[in-house]
Amino acid sequence: MNSVIKLAVFGLMATLGLLARAENFPDRPIKIIVGYAPGGGTDLVARILAPSLGRALGQPIVIDNKPGAGGSAAASFVAKSKADGYTLLISSASSVSIYPALNSKADYKQSQFAPVSQLTIAPLVLVVNKDLGVHSVPELIKLAKSAPGKLNYSSSGIGSGPHFAGVLFNEVANVQMTHVPFKSGSPAVVSVVAGESQLTFATTPTVMQLMRSGQLVGLAVTSKDASPIVPNLPGMRAAGLSGYEIFQWNAIFAPAGTPPDVVDKLYAGIKTAMNSPSVRQSLESDGTEVFVSASPEAFGQFLRSDTKFWEKLIATGGIKAFE
Repeated sequence: MNSVIKLAVFGLMATLGLLARAENFPDRPIKIIVGYAPGGGTDLVARILAPSLGRALGQPIVIDNKPGAGGSAAASFVAKSKADGYTLLISSASSVSIYPALNSKADYKQSQFAPVSQLTIAPLVLVVNKDLGVHSVPELIKLAKSAPGKLNYSSSGIGSGPHFAGVLFNEVANVQMTHVPFKSGSPAVVSVVAGESQLTFATTPTVMQLMRSGQLVGLAVTSKDASPIVPNLPGMRAAGLSGYEIFQWNAIFAPAGTPPDVVDKLYAGIKTAMNSPSVRQSLESDGTEVFVSASPEAFGQFLRSDTKFWEKLIATGGIKAFE
């Protein structure tokens, strides 16, 4: 058998092997990597999704928290994982779009991920410490202008969505507030409750109960208009800061090169799981709206458009690299 025929045979065998593995997928537990500590917004979405997704796919879903660098440690891990569908990333734009755009030394690129589906969409919530004496966005702007750099806003990490919500607020409101990054959303919120930071732009699940109990004061959601998932708070336009709008989303990614049939099976499982009434109810009660992409391809198109938004914000904010 000459070398050309051998290569053709080996190529055919490899292709048949991939098809067989895709046909049998999944035949063991699937791991979802979360780039934040337990208790944050992305972690809550993952843990609500996991049981229903496991039933839809017929295999257990294991949640593995790998916090660090605004979610980029987890993204790097998944980007370099075997492209077989058994290691997935749940992420917002922060680690998939923003981190590679900001950090020229990033050890992964957005192209190293296969988009599977968006899961949720929600505005962030602008909340302040209850003792700050601020009860509206204009009052916050007035206070910030009276003491440039003195107000600290916490976030779930450098390059995270909440970080850039603050960057955009500084720009649109023409104020100067100081960014204080944490490893995840939960400790960032705790710092505001404790008064170590004065405010934050948080995911809705991490602050809903704290607002209800009066430990934090909600000023507005970061969408242009009010959101039905965060009752009694105005959108930024009604709150007095027109021209401001930013959203948070969570989505599932596989490593690039994952067989299309496997991606399609994952997408079908996600669609079934997210349409479960119990999943919808749990997420909505925590202030997150279910939003499943029309297809993996449609999610890929959205991702390209959304990335342009973040790149423009990075450029207009004059942000060259991580702090």
